[in-house]
Amino acid sequence: MSSTLLAIALRTLRAAVTLLLGVTVVFVVLRAAGDPVEQLLPRETPPAVRDEYRALWGLDRPIPVQYVAWLGRMAEGDFGRSFADGAPAFEAVVEAVPRTLLLGGAALALALFAGLTIGLAAALRHGTAVDRTLMGGAVLGYSMPVFFLGILLILFFVLQLRLLPSSGASTWAHLILPAATLALPLTGRIARFARTAMLEVMGRPFVRTARAKGLGRIAVIVGHALPNAAIPLLMFLGIEVGLTLSGAVVTETIFAWPGLGRLLVDSVAARDLPVVQAVILTVTAIIVLSNLVVDVLHALVDPKVDLARTLGSGR
Repeated sequence: MSSTLLAIALRTLRAAVTLLLGVTVVFVVLRAAGDPVEQLLPRETPPAVRDEYRALWGLDRPIPVQYVAWLGRMAEGDFGRSFADGAPAFEAVVEAVPRTLLLGGAALALALFAGLTIGLAAALRHGTAVDRTLMGGAVLGYSMPVFFLGILLILFFVLQLRLLPSSGASTWAHLILPAATLALPLTGRIARFARTAMLEVMGRPFVRTARAKGLGRIAVIVGHALPNAAIPLLMFLGIEVGLTLSGAVVTETIFAWPGLGRLLVDSVAARDLPVVQAVILTVTAIIVLSNLVVDVLHALVDPKVDLARTLGSGR
């Protein structure tokens, strides 16, 4: 028990270091890319006024000094104020996080249901026309660029059929198209991975033993094959969380969905450095936390995995 707690503490420390490295790179790159004052203020702004804003935002100091001051404020829970409106930067992130989690959760649920169904059906019809057709569709799904798929759905369901709204987040109908856009590539990846995992499990000795005992096909699949195929799928989904969040940047921009992705794009375009840093910190924290949770769940559902060793290895 003590070794497990130590492993969790070490993994948490590693996660904190990863977060710090991520936001440090963003902090340096954003400031090295140019002066935000030049973009935020009109061209006719007098130089004295520009200097005042640089001093107000702390941009008149060397980058190492700015970095140390930013770390000190962040340790106190102060992520700075937006250059655009002066509001606390983290307030904009807090407003956007629930919408991104809603979009990502809906897309993940849809992709899981469809991907597992397609993957299981393809595995059970291995080598047949059904298998080839389903896997061909899966390859097409995850090969299609998200921006192209989103535009295609808008053209068909909004402009042609006039069934769904093309932008916004005021009703549940606004969630359908962005969730479908984000879910389709993930569905294809889950389907292929689930098919491979099921085929591998179905060929193992314990499945053949269950069949030899006279168990029906459904009982063998549900009671023996699926639980064991779910273990590698769980690890796969831990990686997909990060890919889903990165895909949300494009999807939210296409459908004007007011989540973290759109906030990041707008903030980068406006050179609103405090908001960009807060968004990157939040996204990195979500990805690192999801990987930590997946490692723990993997060890809990698979008795062959040593929890302390898994967490300590950083897998």
